[in-house]
Amino acid sequence: MRIMVKPSKARISSSRARAARSAAEFSDAPETGADTGLNLADHFLIAMPSMLDPVFGGTVVYLCEHNDNGALGVIINKPTDMTMDVLLERIELDPEYALGAASVDKKPVMFGGPVQVERGFVLHSPHGGFSSMLPVNEEIALTTSKDVLEAVASGDGPRRLLVSLGCCGWSAGQLEEEIARNGWLTVRADSHIIFDLPVEQRFFAAMKLLGIDPMMLTGDMGHA
Repeated sequence: MRIMVKPSKARISSSRARAARSAAEFSDAPETGADTGLNLADHFLIAMPSMLDPVFGGTVVYLCEHNDNGALGVIINKPTDMTMDVLLERIELDPEYALGAASVDKKPVMFGGPVQVERGFVLHSPHGGFSSMLPVNEEIALTTSKDVLEAVASGDGPRRLLVSLGCCGWSAGQLEEEIARNGWLTVRADSHIIFDLPVEQRFFAAMKLLGIDPMMLTGDMGHA
């Protein structure tokens, strides 16, 4: 069972035009970006000032998958006004079990992207075998099935997690084009930034991985 929440209740500020694009469908294709040999799974995409879409301005996206069919990721620094305890209530899970035990009750739920905004996407430390789980590396997995939140509500969930509504999807070659137009900087991801840092510090911390002072950025800067 997927994690489904009515988007109107999360008060997500997003571009509905961008939401019309469906997420890329993935197969067992080789782990390379379309026609480039580029594989940016387990990387951060950091929005450049030249990024004109207001949905992505100032964002950091964690890429979970990137192959010949496209790419899939989750924004990690754009909170909604919904917290975890409210989300658990709305999907009919008792949040009382999570209070204190998992220390997640007041964690903000992220706006993960403009695609499938009614659907939950959970980044978490590897834990058990959830029914729709994609391991990205040894420290991070992506799960879209409700069983991960059932585990959280019972106090037996992943130790580290980030819950979002919606995701970011790119068709074959689309992300590569955006990078070539200096829309994004790319850098290998750090799980500490995703799970441990306050939301407002994540953009600056991701920039520091590149040794860049965000205050010095201009729209003319090339990508890494």
